Amino acid sequence: MPSFDIVSEVDSHEVRNAVDQTNKEVSSRFDFKGSDARVDQTELLLTIFADDEFKLEQVLDILRSKLTKRKIDVRCLEKSQIDKVSGNKVKQEVNVKTGLNSELAKKIVKILKENKLKVQVSIQGDSVRVSGAKRDVLQEAIQIVRKTITDFPLQYQNFRD
Repeated sequence: MPSFDIVSEVDSHEVRNAVDQTNKEVSSRFDFKGSDARVDQTELLLTIFADDEFKLEQVLDILRSKLTKRKIDVRCLEKSQIDKVSGNKVKQEVNVKTGLNSELAKKIVKILKENKLKVQVSIQGDSVRVSGAKRDVLQEAIQIVRKTITDFPLQYQNFRD
């Protein structure tokens, strides 16, 4: 019986490379001379430091472009509020979301059940396994999920025939 998994994963090594490239570009750009703008990373939590909110947004734009070039979907970034550090300096934490939370997994199951496809759907930890009798039905299920879930990056992996 053919099956596949719906997951949401991010390559942490590519995130590290994008952060390094962002820091390198920020240190070499003229408009950031004398500025303490940088991005720090601990696992999948990024902390952006800058002199003011305008420069913080510029660093965030550079980071987004570097992540996009490395084929990481920027919809997985979850920004927190901007915090004042000292004086005019600000920081913002950006969480890189991975895995499907239970609400999103239940939403995917509900979408596939409502469309009355002949598939079996089960939630397995932070992924959703979809299995069906024919490959065509599974491809249709992928198209339906792609059409309806647009606010979160999903990957379709582990296809078995």
